Amino acid sequence: MKQNSMEQKHIQHLYNRAGFGINYKILNSIKSKSKKEIVSNLFSNAQKNVTLNIDITEFEIFKTKSDKQLKLELGREKIQELKKKSRKKIRELNYAWVKRFSENDTVLREKMTLFWANVFVCRDNSILRIHQYNNVLRENSLGNFSYFVKAISKEPSMIKYLNLKQSVQKKPNENFARELMELFTLGVGNYKEEDIKESARAFTGYNFKKDGTFYLRENRHDFSEKTFFGKTGNFNGDDIIDIILEQRQCAKFICTKVYTYFINPKIDENRLEEITAEFYKNYDINHLMHYIFNSDWFYNEENIGVKIKSPIELLVGIQTTIPFTFEKEQRLSYLQKMMGQILFYPVNVAGWKGGRNWIDCNTLMFRMKLAALLLNNAVINLEEKGNFEDSFDEYYKSTKKRKKYIKTVVNWNNFEKNYGQLPAIELQDLLITSTLDKDTQNLLNNLKIESNKEFCVQLMSIPEYQLC
Repeated sequence: MKQNSMEQKHIQHLYNRAGFGINYKILNSIKSKSKKEIVSNLFSNAQKNVTLNIDITEFEIFKTKSDKQLKLELGREKIQELKKKSRKKIRELNYAWVKRFSENDTVLREKMTLFWANVFVCRDNSILRIHQYNNVLRENSLGNFSYFVKAISKEPSMIKYLNLKQSVQKKPNENFARELMELFTLGVGNYKEEDIKESARAFTGYNFKKDGTFYLRENRHDFSEKTFFGKTGNFNGDDIIDIILEQRQCAKFICTKVYTYFINPKIDENRLEEITAEFYKNYDINHLMHYIFNSDWFYNEENIGVKIKSPIELLVGIQTTIPFTFEKEQRLSYLQKMMGQILFYPVNVAGWKGGRNWIDCNTLMFRMKLAALLLNNAVINLEEKGNFEDSFDEYYKSTKKRKKYIKTVVNWNNFEKNYGQLPAIELQDLLITSTLDKDTQNLLNNLKIESNKEFCVQLMSIPEYQLC
């Protein structure tokens, strides 16, 4: 082993934050490398932007035909049927993304895409638009933040979601301008109401073509002078974003989100100022993340095992250690709903709050049972709770169809090959990075370990496994 090689715990910490955990095979292949080599390899892999694709051929007609042509060629009933199918396709895109988390080599880019999906929050029932939006997040997830924000402002899903399509010169809609500053770039209290009104005028006329490309309806755009953050000029939307990024508060706002997501929910103000200074130089996301993961303080004990895993991190983390597949992929939707994080369906424009908000008395118990449900060939009647139905009436109408269960196919051979012969304490160190509670430690000390297979499920069922 090299003298400057990383500690195993630090490698696990890096992969927990930059990805969704690390399996034993990959850990063994890199544990003799230095921090610089391991971090560089993560970023080297992440340079490849592999778009997330599913078959959406049957919806392509919406890109080329006007509404009038669609009605003539397809009829109202067929159009409604395709729109219903579109919503189902979004669930398919959801499953494909979860699969990507556990299979793709470019884990850092996918983790960054998931992070940005909860910053530039958006929701759309059109598979064409939300598919494009997700790939725009992916493409820009490690790029320049200035270009990123401008690209997001021109995305069809965002234009529709925050009512930019209805924003015209005579009646500017303020929704996007407000959320741009409040949720995307500056935070509450760092702008004035007048700034919202003036900037809303700059985004008037934003629209998109049937094929998803942006265009400006010039006859509906306000070309007159606006005064924004003390500057006056004939500003357009891109100009407004440039002025926002001139505010150091923008860099601090984004770095605060980065800090709580990738470093620690409890912020060290000195470290926050440090990374803000780096990001403010040129708003290079790749540089910011490289700086963080190469910093010695990122691996300090107070930053390890202190973050509550999101439902997706928990689910994919289990799958990273023990590969499994669902017999029916639809069950993945139920699990996400039960734990409170459905990809492509954020709760509102502010997104998921994260942290302690992932946990309540119901979700905690379910999360602690999750590994056993997924790996022990256990079944659970998910429809015993009415909130899985679309409505109260539909719940009672479906009593004859309520026997829906989770069933998985688990690759225990893969687990045995990688983990089967490990001493129990090594397996424990691989799965748990947080400090064990005294009661948990006593519980583990008194366990009669029959096999690593059983011990693994037990480890994944303790409270400390909920942390990374």
